[in-house]
Amino acid sequence: MTELIRYTAAETAAAVAKGEVSAVEVAQAHLDRIEAVDKKVNAFLHVDTEGALSAARAVDEKRARGEELGPLAGVPLALKDVFTTKGVPTTCGSRILEGWIPPYDATLTTRLKDAGVVILGKTNMDEFAMGSSTENSAYGPTGNPWDLSRIPGGSGGGSAAALAAFEAPLAIGTDTGGSIRQPGAVTGTVGVKPTYGSVSRYGLVAFSSSLDQGGPCARTVLDAALLHEAIAGHDPLDSTSIDAPVPAVVEAAKLRDVRGMRIGVVKEFSGEGYQAGVMQRFNESVELLRELGAEVVEVSCPSFTLALPAYYLIAPSEASSNLARFDAMRYGLRVGDDGSRSAEEVTALTREAGFGPEVKRRIILGTYALSSGYYDAYYGSAQKVRTLISRDFDAAFAGVDVLVSPTTPTTAFPIGERADDPMAMYLADLCTIPSNLAGNAAMSLPVGLAPEDNLPVGLQIIAPAMADDRLYRVGGAVEAALNDKWGHTLLEEAPAL
Repeated sequence: MTELIRYTAAETAAAVAKGEVSAVEVAQAHLDRIEAVDKKVNAFLHVDTEGALSAARAVDEKRARGEELGPLAGVPLALKDVFTTKGVPTTCGSRILEGWIPPYDATLTTRLKDAGVVILGKTNMDEFAMGSSTENSAYGPTGNPWDLSRIPGGSGGGSAAALAAFEAPLAIGTDTGGSIRQPGAVTGTVGVKPTYGSVSRYGLVAFSSSLDQGGPCARTVLDAALLHEAIAGHDPLDSTSIDAPVPAVVEAAKLRDVRGMRIGVVKEFSGEGYQAGVMQRFNESVELLRELGAEVVEVSCPSFTLALPAYYLIAPSEASSNLARFDAMRYGLRVGDDGSRSAEEVTALTREAGFGPEVKRRIILGTYALSSGYYDAYYGSAQKVRTLISRDFDAAFAGVDVLVSPTTPTTAFPIGERADDPMAMYLADLCTIPSNLAGNAAMSLPVGLAPEDNLPVGLQIIAPAMADDRLYRVGGAVEAALNDKWGHTLLEEAPAL
């Protein structure tokens, strides 16, 4: 059954629907793969063997009764450990939630179950999604399957690594400043940040509420579209949810045609700090789009240069508010409660033991930025920059259908290389952050290997809000052209684990 782990999600669902293979056989093949390789990769924090096989049996029983199966029924999935899952541990990669078993499902989790998707377990992540390398997890770093000594991106490195290691054909991530797209780029997989509000955040443990967005991770553009369609849509439980139809993303992914489209190359996303091999593959991708019939123009978005500092004021400010709920009084870790200490002392001891260094750094930064006398100078000014970035996007999209850039300035760096240099770590999100600040849609897809280190490079495609289908139209065309050129998918070049 080892070939089953190499199927795309679309191929897996088709095989299950036709009765060529059972959903249980598919689930077991992936559970066996996790057992074989995850000690090296550390993509999963919790593997729900019993729950996965039970869900797979339900799909097989439904098929046996002659009921119609959805387009992803029986397909295994790795779920980032930031979405609540009833009866299954949810830790957010933090000691402060170690052992917490949620009593309810996130809306996204419910929609996956309703679609017949088989959730294999919960994936590793930077603590509370704060990081760009998955080194900030309290449960150890995840390795990049292309080179286990290198990072798989962050904060959703576990989900991306599970895909690249063939432990699951689908995964879910969250993107606050690039945490779906950047891991996708450095692992040679596809990652999509949907329009903010188009996928429910109910049951997503909050880091920065105005930026966090759940989204699909996959090995192909079509698989990402199928997953996007399954999880998107209005949710009355989420006050920021958009009450509008989901764009026709699956249809767009199958179109694979960019003729007549205008594509803007973002001038500000190049130059110093960009790895030569990354820019080489990006420039080749731009030329490929021209060959496929698109019109390519350069676009300037001057406020994008201010996105990084604005983000690192807004996100920590919201984090300092959101993480105040972890007070040791209601759930999660509790330290020092021996009857001799006050509630304030227990809270302080618990936070000291439960939060890691990066989380503490951002809470302190955010609390300072929101404090009396500094609010207008820091947080208020950052929100004004956010408005300028949105205006730059509006001006750009008045003349082009989508924007393109490298997803991340470099390929995957060695584990530990930037651990003591937060500023260097933050620069990994240079190209991805503007889309979170504006709330529009963006995708990363693999476009080859950098010649100097033979590691994956990602192309970022950015579309206006609620025009997510344009991502899939462009991404599908680029993917098909590259696969024809190479004669195989990029992940087939990955070294065996």
